[in-house]
Amino acid sequence: MMKTIDKRHAVPFALVTSMFLLWGLANNMTDTLLAAFKRIMSMSDTQTSLIQFAFYGSYFCFALPAALFIRRRSFKSGIILGLLLYAAGAMLFLPAARVASYGFYLVAIYVMAGGCSVLETTANPYVMSMGDPRTATRRLNIAQSFNPVGSILGILMSKYFILDDISLYSISGTYAALGLVLLGILVVMLFARMPSGKDDDRSDSVGASFRRLLSNRLYRRGVVAQFFYVGAQIGVWSFTIRLVMQETGRLEAAASSIYLISIIGHCLSRFIYTGLMRWFSPSRLLTFGGVMSALLSLTVVLSAGTGWLCITSLVLISSFMSLMFPTIYGIALGGIMRGDHPGDSKIGASGLIMSILGGALLTPLQGMVSDHTNIYTSYAVPAFCFVVVTAYAVYAHRCKATL
Repeated sequence: MMKTIDKRHAVPFALVTSMFLLWGLANNMTDTLLAAFKRIMSMSDTQTSLIQFAFYGSYFCFALPAALFIRRRSFKSGIILGLLLYAAGAMLFLPAARVASYGFYLVAIYVMAGGCSVLETTANPYVMSMGDPRTATRRLNIAQSFNPVGSILGILMSKYFILDDISLYSISGTYAALGLVLLGILVVMLFARMPSGKDDDRSDSVGASFRRLLSNRLYRRGVVAQFFYVGAQIGVWSFTIRLVMQETGRLEAAASSIYLISIIGHCLSRFIYTGLMRWFSPSRLLTFGGVMSALLSLTVVLSAGTGWLCITSLVLISSFMSLMFPTIYGIALGGIMRGDHPGDSKIGASGLIMSILGGALLTPLQGMVSDHTNIYTSYAVPAFCFVVVTAYAVYAHRCKATL
């Protein structure tokens, strides 16, 4: 059986995997801010969804510059730059609280998310490069399994330090403390011995890489599928607390417990999916997850007022969709990394991270549907997105993308 992680890459793999935890923490702390700002500033769902527009719009803007940076420098340099931006954005929450400006908070979120974008653009292909290309998707799923661990930590921090006592200062103090921790991690990474991950072949231009990527149908459709998946994931999670509050009558802190259960399920199921990849191809598992997630989203749409049927369906969506991001990523990039131009994967990674723009555009759309109809009907948006992901999975399987 092929080895997933080489012994010589074990320590670098562990260090890079910790980055997956860090941006998971930021993602899910940000999700809870929608409920917090709705209470503090009496906003509509459309207005609070601008938080996700700033966060995931930043992902789009920073991904390509990050790819060009690591192509010119190294993977390690990309991680250091990402940590620096992440910490700076978190620290900006303090002056945002002083001026009590929603716009200032959006700027802080934008800078922080820019750091996460650089980290994600760097870490995903870095992990895939640490070993046999044939096990790259499995290796990425292992690393991505720690992303929900960060998500759980983010929800717990939000629950006990923000939602229990909602105020601008509780929000800003929590993020500033995170910024200090990030600076400590940055110092560790500066002195850590890591493989540089520099390109062996510098003869190709960036333009040539783009042309090859655009001619690759599996990659191109993977970017589209990732756009819709991220839109679905962020939409499902952004409005979970709101939906639970409406369905059960609980306040934010209590409703966040259901959100936490969703993320724990997401975390555990990702480990299960990774284990199943020993017997089932990634594309088959992706098809199964897509179908189940779409059906459960439609159940939420149709089950208003049913209590635990609605809540259980909402929680299970997180479990079935957990493999989607790393599996789409691995299928789309796997063939490129095994091909004649593996260096194209760095530019290719930026396209897949830029597709996180789906979270910036589709979450406000879901917020608008919620404002004009109800929170339950808004889950038709992620249902459609999961159908797109399923279509990509079927196409990948037909292409025999057994990565």
